[in-house]
Amino acid sequence: MPLVKNLYELWIGWRYTRAGGGRRRDRFLSFISASSMAGIALGVAALIIVMSVMNGFQKEVRDRMLSVLPHVEVFARGTSALEHWQELASIAEKNPAVQAGAPYVSAQAMLARDQVLRGVQVNGVDPKAERGVSEIADQMVLGTIDDLQPGNFNIVLGQNLARALGLTVGSPVLVMAPQGSVTPAGFTPRMRQFTLSGVFHSGHYEYDSSLAFINVDDAAKLFRDSAVGGVRLRIADMLRAPEVTLELAAALPQGLRVSDWSQNNQTWFAAVQTEKRMMFIILALIVAVAAFNLLSSLVMAVNDKQSDIAILRTLGASPRSVAWIFVVQGAFIGIIGTVAGVGLGTLIAYNIDVIVPFIERVFGIEFLPQQIYFISQLPSDPRSGDIITVGITALVLALVATLYPSWRASRLQPAEVLRHD
Repeated sequence: MPLVKNLYELWIGWRYTRAGGGRRRDRFLSFISASSMAGIALGVAALIIVMSVMNGFQKEVRDRMLSVLPHVEVFARGTSALEHWQELASIAEKNPAVQAGAPYVSAQAMLARDQVLRGVQVNGVDPKAERGVSEIADQMVLGTIDDLQPGNFNIVLGQNLARALGLTVGSPVLVMAPQGSVTPAGFTPRMRQFTLSGVFHSGHYEYDSSLAFINVDDAAKLFRDSAVGGVRLRIADMLRAPEVTLELAAALPQGLRVSDWSQNNQTWFAAVQTEKRMMFIILALIVAVAAFNLLSSLVMAVNDKQSDIAILRTLGASPRSVAWIFVVQGAFIGIIGTVAGVGLGTLIAYNIDVIVPFIERVFGIEFLPQQIYFISQLPSDPRSGDIITVGITALVLALVATLYPSWRASRLQPAEVLRHD
């Protein structure tokens, strides 16, 4: 008997959902229901598309950052330098997740060319070992990373930095280290002339404008430090960096500090996550507005179907059964709208690399001008977790919107309705 009862409520609720038919009032209610359904679908699709594009931008920027930055760094606490870095790299590489290790010396410096000064981050690297931990060798647009041989005092700069200093391959540039000496004339910084041997382009403006690479031995001489500053490690799965960092911290000798890329760029990633959450909340309001439209359409349906409700109550239908009819009606609208929105949003998110260029060609516009943005194509990274969250949110809002109209329908008194009719 309960099964027949449920089927009866489902049948009535579905009939009210697709009511069109002869009466003008029914056609109007059908239009309102369809607009609520379309509103939910568009809101869900917009949420999925925007979340996918934001994921795409985050992934694109992260990958470009990690093409230059190390996944994991091992260095001594304080200002101490590392001795026997090869032994530390060997211990780290025993972890299956670690692919390679390379030494580095890192310090702040000033570059001077004629009257132009630029503050930079100077990384002393071993050209051969560096190939295993970063993609800087593949990002060279002029020269090669192998030109950084010890004793030659060559330097590799980012494309924007070289352009700002007016340098070309073979041009001399003065590097001033913060270490210096105090003379009767005052403090004198330590200076050394380097020769530009190569230019790299990572696609990340900050690094292309502020990074410089020299040989690790030349860096030790420039900064008056005979030992390596730390070891850069590359792991197979960058997303496992925090987990691998904990494993390495337990395996390496005491007195060493291990950090990963997510810790070193914590502020940036926290800002991106906050922006993503705020964008989800803002766009979820579109779905909320569609849910209010659904509530309005159900209230109108209850007012229009008062005679039907009174007849059902007279025939023995309980208030709960009447309420379930309108819950079913709202649920059908919410489910159909959500499924349509998920399908539309997922379709666009997975094909945005085709859709956006088509729109640009048709209307003659450019969303991401290459002279302004380093990412010339709109990236998209749809994630099942985001899609599921959006779908569940839309369904919950739609179901909440059915509560008041259903309660109102269950409170109608058959005698009063029939007396007025």
